[in-house]
Amino acid sequence: MVIIADCGSTKCDWLLVHGGRDQQLENTVGFSPFFHTSAEIETIVRTQLVAKLDPESVTQVWFYGTGIHDGHRATIVTTALQAIFPKAKIEAEHDLLASARATCKHSAGIACILGTGSNSCYYDGKNILDNVTSLGWLLGDEGSGTHLGKALLRAWFYRELPADIQAAFHAAHPEGPDAIKDKIYEKGANAYLASFTRFLGEHMAHPFIQQLVANSLGEFLDRHVCKYNGYQQVPIHFVGSIAYHFRDILAACMNERKLRLGLIMRKPIYALAEYHLQTTIDS
Repeated sequence: MVIIADCGSTKCDWLLVHGGRDQQLENTVGFSPFFHTSAEIETIVRTQLVAKLDPESVTQVWFYGTGIHDGHRATIVTTALQAIFPKAKIEAEHDLLASARATCKHSAGIACILGTGSNSCYYDGKNILDNVTSLGWLLGDEGSGTHLGKALLRAWFYRELPADIQAAFHAAHPEGPDAIKDKIYEKGANAYLASFTRFLGEHMAHPFIQQLVANSLGEFLDRHVCKYNGYQQVPIHFVGSIAYHFRDILAACMNERKLRLGLIMRKPIYALAEYHLQTTIDS
């Protein structure tokens, strides 16, 4: 058995591939080596995944995750996974490479992540050649669920929401402002902030919400995508729940900037499996 994993801050998809093509998708909560130790990651995987497979039968794990920016953080993840899958070869890579391999395959393009967080890279069909720095949810993550959640909460707290949206927000969140502010300062605040995108999605017909989302996605395009050399000559692909659910507004923002829209994938996991299985066959 081989495993392909795509891990974000909120959720991790694990695709178990038996005998080449028999695929089984499982999920656990997401994690990041920025916020979790090897021991914590091992506990998550053992508790939420191991009962659904035979760890001794796993021969290869291709793991792609948020926060794997360097060798040190890759080691945090591989240490946890090696303890669980002792007979497997473990490869841990940044989730940016996952988005590039899933969407660009072996062609040049710009691959973007718009989920709980956001990121982008210029990919030449084999390697990531350039990456506009992602500053994370405190300073950046433009266009992400966290960024959108912050924009909505700012408008609410600063009394900038239209009256009908204000009333709808109060009805959806009766816990009140103090409880919301308390949650913002707890561990996992980025995922909590991103949870407010559900409200945005439920009120997408409202012009104010449309503009709020367009502003955030436009900021991502301007601050990240448009900084790459040749950004108007290659397709620009997206993975993640925000790109998928707000794809109409994203397409309009792309059109305004005369950018070439490529693929929009909610989940890259199946395309990643196709990439790895085909690469294995070809090699």
